[in-house]
Amino acid sequence: MVNRQKILIVDDDNNIAELISLYLTKECFETRIAGDGESALAAMDSFSPNLILLDLMLPGIDGYQVCREVRAKSNTPIIMLSAKGEVFDKVLGLELGADDYMEKPFDSKELVARVKAVLRRYKPVPANPVTSPIKCVEYPDLVINQTNYSVLYMGRTVDMPPKELELLYFLASSPNHVFTREQLLDQIWGYEYIGDTRTVDVHIKRLREKIKDHASWKLATIWGIGYKFEVRNQ
Repeated sequence: MVNRQKILIVDDDNNIAELISLYLTKECFETRIAGDGESALAAMDSFSPNLILLDLMLPGIDGYQVCREVRAKSNTPIIMLSAKGEVFDKVLGLELGADDYMEKPFDSKELVARVKAVLRRYKPVPANPVTSPIKCVEYPDLVINQTNYSVLYMGRTVDMPPKELELLYFLASSPNHVFTREQLLDQIWGYEYIGDTRTVDVHIKRLREKIKDHASWKLATIWGIGYKFEVRNQ
């Protein structure tokens, strides 16, 4: 029997959580519900989910703190769920490491589509890497390996969520090529992603905090257009 992918649903409204669980179970996912932040963090070890649906307004430890603690030890994809629709809340969620953000109330079909889209783009290390071509780009003091989802910068491993790594790999794979924010949204998040270009800006900002400009290369902003991985001295 094929192992089903596991979704951890974190929401203190049991009616909403049960409804989400029903939708996902119909799509052959295995689900578990946690009603508060502490239970969610405990389930990370006992349930080992493939993806987390995380409500922000939780009793005790709120969703933002849960996201911080999950990101401190895991790259498990996170989709935040919240009645807060302000840009600030969305940007904060993305800056903390969420892979997507949905406002309540949401359409069940859209929720399932986003879960599937995020999972398709989160690819753990393959069981038999010999059968797959290695996706790796190298520059001075920087190695980006999308096959095993690792980044080596200045001789040390840099932890980053899947979307950050995929964005960095995509740009670095086409040095000096300018991509618009819309093109990057389509390439990294896919056509199912219903968001705005601010998502790209937030991820670029997080990458720059971890990967500083180098004498040979940098993440460059092309004002009014988008971004490129600029390579110098070639």
